[in-house]
Amino acid sequence: MSEAEEPQRRRKGEAGEVSVEDVRVLMGASTPHFALQLRERISALIADLPPEHPARIEGEREIARLNQLALEGEVRGQAHAVDERPLPSLLGAREEAEAGI
Repeated sequence: MSEAEEPQRRRKGEAGEVSVEDVRVLMGASTPHFALQLRERISALIADLPPEHPARIEGEREIARLNQLALEGEVRGQAHAVDERPLPSLLGAREEAEAGI
């Protein structure tokens, strides 16, 4: 959870300005399985920021990356070995489920 999302701060009206670091904290947990949830959290976090705000620019860049991550999956580190599958994308997981894999 980013500092700007902290429920206690929001209740007290202390949310303060959203920072680039708030966006980066949310991105720390990005995987294909959580990409769409993180995209929505970042969207909500930057919704009220002006277009030129650094946190909005970073957030929009990360939203684009999350969209790609959700649809295409990822391979971390070196390319996967022949007998290893990359982490499935959102589309790939659905196709695997339909195929019974």
